[in-house]
Amino acid sequence: MPETGNTAAITHAARRGAQAISRRRRLVLAGAALIAALGLAAFTLAPQNDTIPVYSYEVVRVFPHDPEAFTQGLFYRDGYFYESTGLYGRSTIRKVEPETGKVVQMQRLPAQSFGEGISDWGDRLIGLTWQEQRGFVWDLESFSLRQEFRYSGEGWGLTRSADALVMSDGTATIRFLDPATLSERSRITVTANGRPVDQLNELEWIDGEIFANIWQTDRIARINPATGHVTGWIDLQGLLTSQGPVRGRPDVLNGIAHDGNGRLFVTGKLWPKLFEIRLVRRGSPLRLPPR
Repeated sequence: MPETGNTAAITHAARRGAQAISRRRRLVLAGAALIAALGLAAFTLAPQNDTIPVYSYEVVRVFPHDPEAFTQGLFYRDGYFYESTGLYGRSTIRKVEPETGKVVQMQRLPAQSFGEGISDWGDRLIGLTWQEQRGFVWDLESFSLRQEFRYSGEGWGLTRSADALVMSDGTATIRFLDPATLSERSRITVTANGRPVDQLNELEWIDGEIFANIWQTDRIARINPATGHVTGWIDLQGLLTSQGPVRGRPDVLNGIAHDGNGRLFVTGKLWPKLFEIRLVRRGSPLRLPPR
């Protein structure tokens, strides 16, 4: 998701005011003051009797992260992070050395494309764009462009299961794409206690569940891919500053990765740090006000 509710992102959006205002930008502009005042999440909140389990976190390790990277997609493969970044004229895909945060390989997207989520599939790297309805397929090793593809609506997050690519578009819908044709196979609606959960952003497939950042919040939803039901909330409030003060103008939480061996990583847009965390089950469920 490109824009956020903080001052930096609103200023950025204003500079691009000549562009057509999308559904989600109208939502931000209309509701930013209310969100800031009330501290509410910009998605369909669960009712007061929400009993979905909530997890907090322990920080296991902190890694450096490029504070200029407007993180849109993230995954871990063969000892490296693969990351996509957004903003018009600044969107990239990159291969990053975890220990140092060094970008060891990078490819820029066309200036008119706002990069979004990425995932790997075999020897391919597949990426989305925000409003352009245009996706890219690169060679995973060389980052050379292999092909482009089209899809309807907006592109936000992307991950993969064993047999499908999994895509979010900023609504409560998650789509499943055929990895060979990149066409849509099916879709689900994500709900918490029967109510839609929208603003689904960056995705990661972990042990048969979909982990999804909820835009403009410090929460990650754990989603059953068969039913769309939220099976758990991960509350990462305070994570960025948990290891001390942070300089710069960090934006919202966005970016989830795991290494297949139990290690879970998270970061955010313009964050100077990337965290390995361990989930901790809370003793009581999170109580959220109704929308």
